[in-house]
Amino acid sequence: MLKRIRQGLALISVIIVTLLFLDFTGTVHHWAGWMAKIQFLPALLALNFVVIAGLIVLTLVFGRLYCSVICPLGIMQDGFAWLGKKAKRNRYGYSAPKNILRYTLLVIMAVAIIAGINSLVVLLAPYSAYGRIVHSMLSPVWIWTNNMLAGWAESHDSYAFYRVDYISAGTVTICVAAMTLVILAVLAWRNGRTYCNTICPVGTVLGFFSRFSLLRPVIDTSKCNGCGLCARNCKSACIDSKNHAIDYSRCVTCFDCIGKCHKGAISYSRLRPAGKTEGNKPGATDASRRQFLSATAAISASIAASAQEKTVDGGLAAITDKKIPERRTRIVPPGAQSIRNLTSHCTACQLCVSVCPNGVLRPSSDLSTLMQPESSYERGYCRPECTKCSEVCPAGAIRPITADDKAATQIGHAVWVKANCIPVTDGVKCGNCARHCPVGAISMVSLEADNPDSPRIPAVNIERCIGCGACENLCPARPFSAIYVEGHENHRII
Repeated sequence: MLKRIRQGLALISVIIVTLLFLDFTGTVHHWAGWMAKIQFLPALLALNFVVIAGLIVLTLVFGRLYCSVICPLGIMQDGFAWLGKKAKRNRYGYSAPKNILRYTLLVIMAVAIIAGINSLVVLLAPYSAYGRIVHSMLSPVWIWTNNMLAGWAESHDSYAFYRVDYISAGTVTICVAAMTLVILAVLAWRNGRTYCNTICPVGTVLGFFSRFSLLRPVIDTSKCNGCGLCARNCKSACIDSKNHAIDYSRCVTCFDCIGKCHKGAISYSRLRPAGKTEGNKPGATDASRRQFLSATAAISASIAASAQEKTVDGGLAAITDKKIPERRTRIVPPGAQSIRNLTSHCTACQLCVSVCPNGVLRPSSDLSTLMQPESSYERGYCRPECTKCSEVCPAGAIRPITADDKAATQIGHAVWVKANCIPVTDGVKCGNCARHCPVGAISMVSLEADNPDSPRIPAVNIERCIGCGACENLCPARPFSAIYVEGHENHRII
């Protein structure tokens, strides 16, 4: 019964999180956006101590239930492990805990956060890895299916569906997502939760607390006949059936062992088991505790450092023949506050990219900001009334912002390029950039001040420009716009 309940909750959880990355209507985010904000690492980077405390209490009471019910990457691995068990039953076996490797990777993760080596952080973050897989692998299929239904509905005079343009996640992001999926699938198929109990930093942290959980699987030695069936079905490889011991730091509370035991020798209760694995011996526990506390201290320092750092029409038209200009400074959304804030908090989960309705956000291919979102205006511009990316970010990289605040936040400024401007090159009237500027920061002036008949060109008021990119997106010049936006390191209110 416990296993069925856990599986049901896990299925609901992974479906909701998956839909968060696929939903382009905003409906799922309105009702279930909180599911992204209760993921451990994003909550940690967002300094959401209420969520962190809640997850720790959950672990201290029920064990690593987070890994089996809330974490989408863990649930996905359970799916691959289930397929592996279909191919070969009783395929697992006990293995000693690799604590040195686990805590070493945790310390590396903490050091990476402190040093700002975000490419490493985003690769190890479990929630973000799942988000990239869904956005890169499932989103194209989802959008293709929607557009097919939209075409069918239109032929029947129905508008129940509407067409959506697919925007590629980028070669780097797709390759990383595909490699992650293959590696996790192979590991889970062969050995179950190897990633969760060897590599995942979240699993290592929660594994420390799960040693002291109130409820846990307990082996009753008076009933156990030593058949080892529980160990051969434990995808965490944490049951030492010979010594009647369970390594609770690796147990993910999946209840598979309870369902497989024909003698009823395993129960989920408060009682402590008679035996302990090597990882639970007093000496080993003390050593592991010291390792954990050292890693926790490093992570706490990184969080504290991060906390100190915080102090119109036609916009949706697809323009595929424009090229990205060479910007000296990348552009990040208004809620990011600064490039440094976004870089230090973002886990590159792609949730903001997936909800951007104008195709402005896309993953970075630069190694220092690998797969983190940045703005570019070839497909659309950042509409002042849209705040979707700030509403869904679970890690505090893009903070909640109102439409009024966004309309007054300068994320960059427009730069005019004379060599590309049509009135200068072709001698025709334009003014497209000035007409569509939502804040009136562009005016048309004569190219030659003393000659009123000279071509009229745009003049940018840098103090009023907010860097939304309407001018760049709607400029008719090809392949490069005659006016483009240069990003700002720190945003400011105008």
